[in-house]
Amino acid sequence: MIDADNEVVQTDSAIIRPLRGRVQFEHVDFQYDSGDAVLRDFSLDIQPGENVAFVGHTGAGKSTIAKLITRYYEFQKGEILIDGHDIRSLNLNSYRSSLGIVPQQPFLFSGTVLDNIRYGNQQATLAEINEIALSIGQGEWLESLPEGLNTDVGERGGRLSLGQRQLVSLLRVLVQKPSIFILDEATASNDPFTEAQIQDAIELILARSTSILIAHRLSTVRSADRIIVLKEGQIIEAGNHDQLMASGGHYAELYNTYFRHQSSAYVEASRDMFAAAGA
Repeated sequence: MIDADNEVVQTDSAIIRPLRGRVQFEHVDFQYDSGDAVLRDFSLDIQPGENVAFVGHTGAGKSTIAKLITRYYEFQKGEILIDGHDIRSLNLNSYRSSLGIVPQQPFLFSGTVLDNIRYGNQQATLAEINEIALSIGQGEWLESLPEGLNTDVGERGGRLSLGQRQLVSLLRVLVQKPSIFILDEATASNDPFTEAQIQDAIELILARSTSILIAHRLSTVRSADRIIVLKEGQIIEAGNHDQLMASGGHYAELYNTYFRHQSSAYVEASRDMFAAAGA
């Protein structure tokens, strides 16, 4: 793998700092080596500071869009512009240092929670990290760790729960202060306590950056400024939650299939139904 040629080819090495965070797809086509088209004539304009959630069935192109923005994949046609500059003209190391990424399976290194958070910004002081850590749920999540920030996470974070690993990854992004935030949410459920802490961290990041959200949580979808509904690599609906529900289209179908069970009203109704059945 080390000797393999890089399939992503840059035409220049421009350094743009700071990034404002505008992302534009202009008639982009992308397909895998197998020849299966994922995006066809795809266009989208994401404004600086805007939070955009992508929803759709598996294979709709959600993760592909994120990987094109991070420059992990080479697209075949069209342009992707960052602050008006062709993404292929940017210095990759400099550009990627302005991205904050939390994948579905967040990766933690052996070491302490503090080590893993500071990885996003080696210049961050202990005082800065403490302030950010304590801002999430008033720091209650730290009390659940045996040694707080000095807790050893183990190999790949194995001593922490999935929710705790996600939270540490989000705090890493908060310390990094990226211009563009990319979140590919894990579908695994967390306990309600950890879920609340994660949502606190996500909302703090959303307030500070352009955000690309591949959303599986209803709370994250509702936090977005705009929801993009994808089907077979094309945008079929766009709007906020209330607008899309009112239209009764594909998003409403996805909501009833994937998201509705996460709503408090649904949970309360289910609890009442089971209580009545047991009476």
